[in-house]
Amino acid sequence: MYSKLLVRYRALNEIGASVLLTLLATLILFALRSEENTAMISQLYLLPVGIGAARWGWRGGISSALVSFMTLNYFFLEPYYTFSIHRSQDLITLVIFLAVAAAISQLISQAQRSQSVAEAHQQETLRLYELNNVLIGLNTPEKILQALASQTLHAFEAGKVEILLEPLEDSSSVSSQSALIALAENLLPGQALAAAPTLLVPLESGPKLVGEVRIWLSPAARAGVDQRAIQAFMLRGVMALERAQVAASEQKTRALAESDRLKSALLSSVSHELRTPLATIKASVSSLLGDYDLDGAVQTELLQAIEEETDHLTQLVSNLLSMSRLEAGSLKLQKRWNSLREIVDGVLQRMHITTHRLALDVSSDLPLLPVDYVLIEQVLVNLLSNCVKYAPENSLITLRAWAQDELQALHLGIINQGPPVAEEHLEHIFDKFYRITAAEKVSGIGLGLSICNGIVEVHGGKIWAENSPSGFTFHLTLPLTWQGEQPYLPSP
Repeated sequence: MYSKLLVRYRALNEIGASVLLTLLATLILFALRSEENTAMISQLYLLPVGIGAARWGWRGGISSALVSFMTLNYFFLEPYYTFSIHRSQDLITLVIFLAVAAAISQLISQAQRSQSVAEAHQQETLRLYELNNVLIGLNTPEKILQALASQTLHAFEAGKVEILLEPLEDSSSVSSQSALIALAENLLPGQALAAAPTLLVPLESGPKLVGEVRIWLSPAARAGVDQRAIQAFMLRGVMALERAQVAASEQKTRALAESDRLKSALLSSVSHELRTPLATIKASVSSLLGDYDLDGAVQTELLQAIEEETDHLTQLVSNLLSMSRLEAGSLKLQKRWNSLREIVDGVLQRMHITTHRLALDVSSDLPLLPVDYVLIEQVLVNLLSNCVKYAPENSLITLRAWAQDELQALHLGIINQGPPVAEEHLEHIFDKFYRITAAEKVSGIGLGLSICNGIVEVHGGKIWAENSPSGFTFHLTLPLTWQGEQPYLPSP
């Protein structure tokens, strides 16, 4: 009702303004009144007609044409001050004038409407372009709805926009909610909006209704609202929501496929890795329990085999537990100030490597490390185990450590005489289940280096490998500062 009254009020204003303009032109032209100037005056009267049509549309043009017709007859055609016409020539002049004025008014109004339509299309295209630029990088329903509400608010000069989205199928981000709401407001101080929204626009995905847009418009913006432009806006929003849903489904499918692949690889590798040590332990225990006359040396050898394979199983289980904790994000660091030399000595004592020669260049005077002792010990065990697997027997394994970056980090290098690794493999050797050598040639399930990478990253450090002139080298850096504290030097 209010919008109809507003339209009528504007129409009366346009007609009144065009009439006043024509009357003003009449006052000016009245000074030129003479029988000889009638043709010229009739032509000059076309000016207010054209101005009225250009300024106030077809209402202004037609109103100006009619008033010009009457004033031309009343003031400028004899007999003056009467609407009667005595000469057929004057009648023809008036009819031609009215026809020309109406035609000019119509042509100008049509050109103006065409320009307005073109400008509206241009503005709509610009709005949609801006909306697409905003939506293209968003991938969650929450962000898409918030951006759609904000863009709708500014594009249509609304006071408030509210978008209600029902849960989409297969949408994990809103599955636990009954509805998802995005709200945007742009109220001026002291401005109040009606309780009920001005517009209710459905959000439709094909034949399915997925939500609703509620728009509160100010009285000034209400008359110029374009329902079709708003529908086009909402269509872009629905398309963005569908795109996000498809992307989420694809990502979920890829994650499930990758999870199945990793599970299959893990089961295959673990079953293979468990079979050999268990068979060795079983055979050794059977020999010890059997009715065999074994001398002390053989018994010692069997017991050593059981101990080695048990250590192997312990390391395997430890790696699996660490990987599950890393992937679940539940790995909690128990940081303390520790000596790297003590950690290295503990690892070498635990592993008692006899198949390779060891060279140790790790000073006891190095700054203390703020690390989790058990986890860094596991990193060194995995790195040394890798060196033992791939380096030739009786070759040299060197451990070197030094402080760098003005005592901001500790650098550890582990060098072995194993074969160089092709460049295309270097950046992948810390990936899960990535194996360079066939599984039947070297034992392991391909988790050790991946676990090292995860533990070092949790500590804020970095680990990488390279082919160096002195041999294949693992590099490991760990920060020496912790919670703003500078590195500690060990007590003398």
